[in-house]
Amino acid sequence: MPSSKPAFGYRLRAQLGPITRVRQLDSSPRSLVCRAEIGGTPVVIKQIVGGPDPDERFQREITALRLAARADPPLVPAIFGADPGERVLVLEHLDGGTPPYDWVVDYATALARLHAATGEADIGALPQWSPPSPDDTWAFFKFACELDVEVPLSVHPELDDLLHRLSQVKGHSLLHGDPCPGNDLYTGDGIRFIDLEQAALGDGLIELAYLRVGFPTCWCVTATPAPLLRRAEDAYHAAWRAATGTEPQGDLTDACLGWLMQGDALVERAHRDGTDHLARVTRRDWYWGTASARQRLLHRLAVAQEVTADRADLANIHLLVTGMRNQMLDRWPALPPLPARRPRDST
Repeated sequence: MPSSKPAFGYRLRAQLGPITRVRQLDSSPRSLVCRAEIGGTPVVIKQIVGGPDPDERFQREITALRLAARADPPLVPAIFGADPGERVLVLEHLDGGTPPYDWVVDYATALARLHAATGEADIGALPQWSPPSPDDTWAFFKFACELDVEVPLSVHPELDDLLHRLSQVKGHSLLHGDPCPGNDLYTGDGIRFIDLEQAALGDGLIELAYLRVGFPTCWCVTATPAPLLRRAEDAYHAAWRAATGTEPQGDLTDACLGWLMQGDALVERAHRDGTDHLARVTRRDWYWGTASARQRLLHRLAVAQEVTADRADLANIHLLVTGMRNQMLDRWPALPPLPARRPRDST
């Protein structure tokens, strides 16, 4: 039977000393995490174990933590030790408190500072963010047809241009990869981000879009109220300008549309196996965390409808997503909106 606690072998014992008071913590099936003490100091020990590409995920996390450590005040836990052979990290233990009602404002500020921790010289340190593919586009068209929404030929060049723009944004922002409620800890010294196994380099607006589209890679989904959303996006831009002296690059509308087309963003990471999850939505609904797949998709369509309303270059996409949203409302009129507040157990 495999161990239920992370490995802590000779290499780490020689470097840090023995561990005591070991207590396993909840984690995804892809990692083993425990709280322990070393010489009376609390630490977190994390071992990457399951899922695809464990070595790559370990390397992403340790690299992202080291890059993010440039930020002052800190944005991530400090690394006390590492054993690459066993894919084990020994990290600073952080006590997270309850986020305030307007948590998204501080979150957006910290996210901008995280994104600004890297620059052009860091290109190559982490993989580039992967945009939607043509396969995603065809799955989206297929989903529209399943909803009995006509897909006009005029929408194809707009979506082709969208994919091209997303693929051409070679940003160098440090993307968390999974900046979800629960991966942000509200400490006495500010927000710290944890679990950077999916970290990448790219356009920071890809992750700022989480606030609009409802945290697409997360079990804990929220629909940020409009007044808070405006404050949070303003805070992101202000923090980015303060850190870099420039305006953010990229297009937030494109980022929102990109998340809409990715059917994998309807299921947890362990189930992102190539299945056409958009096609599944027309046959059945399923829950992941705080919302169902249909709730998530309906919200993303509403966001897409809003952000394309005044864009002449996206006029046909606007008509398409409007028709799809209307059809979803007709078919499933009892679908509730996404929750407006994060649950208490997401911290």
